[in-house]
Amino acid sequence: MITTPPFRQQAAGQGAGLSASLRLLLRQVSRSFDLSIRLLPPALQAPVAIGYLLARATDTVADTTALPLGQRQELLNMLTLVIGSTQHQPRQAEELARLTEDFAQHQSNPHERALMQALPQCWPLLHNLSEADQASVRQVLAHITRGQQLDMARFGPGLSALQTEAELQDYTWLVAGSVGEFWTELCGRHLPGYSLLPQADMLRVGREYGMGLQRLNIVRDAGADLASGRCYWPVETLAQAGLTPALLAEAARQSQSQVPHPEALGAASLQALSPLYTQWLDHTQAQLTCGLRYALALKPWRLRLASALPALIGARTVALLRQTGPAALGQSIKMPRRELRALLWRIALGLGSTATIERQFRRLSAEPAL
Repeated sequence: MITTPPFRQQAAGQGAGLSASLRLLLRQVSRSFDLSIRLLPPALQAPVAIGYLLARATDTVADTTALPLGQRQELLNMLTLVIGSTQHQPRQAEELARLTEDFAQHQSNPHERALMQALPQCWPLLHNLSEADQASVRQVLAHITRGQQLDMARFGPGLSALQTEAELQDYTWLVAGSVGEFWTELCGRHLPGYSLLPQADMLRVGREYGMGLQRLNIVRDAGADLASGRCYWPVETLAQAGLTPALLAEAARQSQSQVPHPEALGAASLQALSPLYTQWLDHTQAQLTCGLRYALALKPWRLRLASALPALIGARTVALLRQTGPAALGQSIKMPRRELRALLWRIALGLGSTATIERQFRRLSAEPAL
């Protein structure tokens, strides 16, 4: 029998206005982020959870390949419009409910289907937040959906790629760096004196933290993205190693295939990628270290744990990616559940102290295997 660490049990009952069905939905769409939200002080749980569920819904619309691009763009534009509206528009909400239900029927993933079907329940929750929290949720969703709209415009039929590092920087800020700022704004509003650092420093470090988590997602999901025609490695960066998005996509395809001698196929491209791959992980690790600094500056222990968990999981994922190397393009790399449970127990036994969190981050970053 697997038991739950003590702090997890204490946090599990905190609903902060969310229905039981939406709390279940949150657990289904992201096990790691659900842990973070449940650890948050109650005042932060509702705006963070609602913002996250809306962002996951718009991301599902942007990423699906089950419907034509024009139809997805129409739905994403309408979602953006409804989220941004401060007044409830019954006719608009009714039309959106019809479109999301139709969209949900094309989703093979049951959790994403349930998420789209639950969207009508999110609008009252959003409007029940304070005006300041509503404004924060709407602002961060405006940034996120802008990044998603750029994605849909960039990545049409066939293989397409970002062109420059500046485009990559802008994208990671829109879809994730802005989330670090959102989180920090909420903390400053609801938890006076929550941090050992000035608010301006927390906003800057939180922005870097979010961008690092997105860079980690990009490198971890690179193989699947390339198979779907999306290359987030900028053309100008790949050119430094004599590579193109097409060569990278072919190397990923061959590394995923069950061929008798995979070392003879795509090996040159993967070898050429190796220095860039290491640089990418080094950059990501530096940004995750910003996340550690962010967490260690937080005074409330639950907020510290909630903020530290993504950095800790990310540090372990980076270590696994380093261990695998560019061959990770053909594999699914993530922190195993048993390791996550062991990590939670170690943090609980250390009472969630800053020393415990820092020690675990360094351990997860350095150790190739647990």
